[in-house]
Amino acid sequence: MKTDYGTLSQTINGLKAEGYTLDFNVQKDCLICHNTNTQLSPEEFEIDGVFRFEGESDPDDEAVLYAISSTKSDAKGVLVNGYGVSNDDASAALVQKLNRHR
Repeated sequence: MKTDYGTLSQTINGLKAEGYTLDFNVQKDCLICHNTNTQLSPEEFEIDGVFRFEGESDPDDEAVLYAISSTKSDAKGVLVNGYGVSNDDASAALVQKLNRHR
């Protein structure tokens, strides 16, 4: 895995080319890909890479991209989030796992 692909969209495309094809979202106590109904609890995934993007003129454009792989299957995908995952969006275990890699 490369450490720099360029922009957020270039990084997503680069990771997709490397097999990170699922699009994960945070759901209370897990990550979920709605297209495939794949759900991963904090103990069922690893974070293979973290990429940070800062908006040039607007702090609201900041984002973190996680490259995620399952420890229970061959599922791999990405999670795009604003800077940090809040406790409002996810369980404490999920927030702790994601923040450990910041």
